[in-house]
Amino acid sequence: MDKNRIEGAARQVKGSIKEAIGKVTGDRATQAEGVAEKTAGKVQANVGKVADNVKDKLKK
Repeated sequence: MDKNRIEGAARQVKGSIKEAIGKVTGDRATQAEGVAEKTAGKVQANVGKVADNVKDKLKK
C-alpha cells in the first residue's frame, strides 16, 4: 500500500475532526480548514491508489 493512501486517510480523519469542532463551536474558519484538509486527504489517498494500480500493472 502506497504511503500516500495512509497519509491521505489520516488527513481525512483530521479534517473531519477539525470540521466537527468548527461546527460545534460556530467557528467557520476552523470548519472551512477542516473541509479543506479533508478534501486534500481524499486527493492524496487517490494519488496513492493510482500509484498502487500502476505498480500492480507493471508487475504483470
